[in-house]
Amino acid sequence: MAVAAGVVGGPRVVLIEADSEFHAASTMKVAVLVELYRRSAADGVSLDAPIVVRNAFRSLADGSPFALDPADDSETALYAREGAVVSASELARLMITVSSNLATTLLVERLGAARIDATVRGLGVEGVRVLRGVEDGPAFEAGLNNTVTASGLANLLERIADSSAAPPGACASMLDVLAAQAFNEGIPAGLPPGTRVAHKTGSITGLYHDAGVVFRSSGAPYLLVVLTEGLDERAAAPALVAAIAREVDRAIA
Repeated sequence: MAVAAGVVGGPRVVLIEADSEFHAASTMKVAVLVELYRRSAADGVSLDAPIVVRNAFRSLADGSPFALDPADDSETALYAREGAVVSASELARLMITVSSNLATTLLVERLGAARIDATVRGLGVEGVRVLRGVEDGPAFEAGLNNTVTASGLANLLERIADSSAAPPGACASMLDVLAAQAFNEGIPAGLPPGTRVAHKTGSITGLYHDAGVVFRSSGAPYLLVVLTEGLDERAAAPALVAAIAREVDRAIA
């Protein structure tokens, strides 16, 4: 387990194994979101940019073809829209709110994994590496895996919360997308009802993460990232994250 927490713009008041590296799972999608909104603000890639839905990609490792398995995705409706044109902003919302792997891989293909990773570095954030999209088997076999640390995710989220990741309007929009998260069994479950949490979960077998910005009814917002490995990602891990969120909220309040 790793934890990083602290008020936005202030020191981290909780650091537990915060620089330990974990498989990123879907938390890497925050970096994809940042790249899209930064590029949109710079007139690089419009949020209205039309993207054709298709489930056919080339591995970033060797160029070999691969496709995503809907059975391994938390959102499957997008697969039925193959051949349709959707906007980049719609894909971003699906990527974050329901953690669509297909939407993510389409955006990574459009934006470029290397460019996304370079943007994270350019923001002065260490501990968040984006090397590929989702379900790129050859890249996985080659050891090209997306990784995160609790400190790294906290710092990346802080760049959004303090509007240094992109212009203020773009950062506010990113927070709105993150606050529309559909999976709230982790951090939000440990907080008072109605607390706004702009966050992103990530889970695979034996691994569960939640990383977000918590907006209290009074006082400055704070960052909380909890990464876990080795627990049941459907029950024990989210319950632990909720319990940690409850204690952190009491401590920071």
